[in-house]
Amino acid sequence: MNYMGGKSLIAKLILPIILKDREEGQWYVEPFVGGGNVIKLVGGNRVGYDANPYTIQALKLIRDFPQCLPRNNGEFTEADYHRVKNDKACFLHGYVGFSMSFGAKFWGGWSRNKSSNDYVLWAYTHSQKQSLLLQGCQLAMKDYKTLEFKNSRCIIYCDPPYEGTTAYKVGIDHKEFWQWCRDKVSQGHKVFISEYKAPDDFVCVWEKVQITRLANNSATNSEHVEKLFVHESQYKGEAVLLRE
Repeated sequence: MNYMGGKSLIAKLILPIILKDREEGQWYVEPFVGGGNVIKLVGGNRVGYDANPYTIQALKLIRDFPQCLPRNNGEFTEADYHRVKNDKACFLHGYVGFSMSFGAKFWGGWSRNKSSNDYVLWAYTHSQKQSLLLQGCQLAMKDYKTLEFKNSRCIIYCDPPYEGTTAYKVGIDHKEFWQWCRDKVSQGHKVFISEYKAPDDFVCVWEKVQITRLANNSATNSEHVEKLFVHESQYKGEAVLLRE
């Protein structure tokens, strides 16, 4: 699913690092599943959580009822976009709010460009593929702080709202989040975090320059460096990958 801050462009680069030492039957957990673009590429036992009810609503719709999604902008128009926006009870509210908005900003405006690409068709096509990959994946709306891990030694991949960014209406207490990560590591879980920066006791094990457009139809781009961190107690001395 198209999702602001989603990791679709780097998922295949970071997963070999995250899953390198995964054991048979070991659970893979995402407390901030977002658009599901990483977890969809993971097999075996997996569960994705998110505190945003519309995120989980959209992912469950894609997983369970992909045939119900609008197929093109002939059957789903800009007027339909605004109608669904004003109807929070509509089963399409989450899906349309993310997948058909410019830059995947939730209800950030009907997605269009000068070449008149059919974003409804684009979203439909990608959702059909994602649906197949999400089969068997557990999804639930929960805040990361309330998660209870019944299985010891899970692999936990966190992609939280980044500190210092304004992309999300509801952020998190980052000091509290990093302590939560430390607690999970001390409990025996393997924790990986996507962020731009981290406290001193976390080590960057991978990074890559990313280019982002700043506005619809804008020629202005922004450069940032995506990084993957682990706690220093987990770091095994592997070579850090810099600016792939």
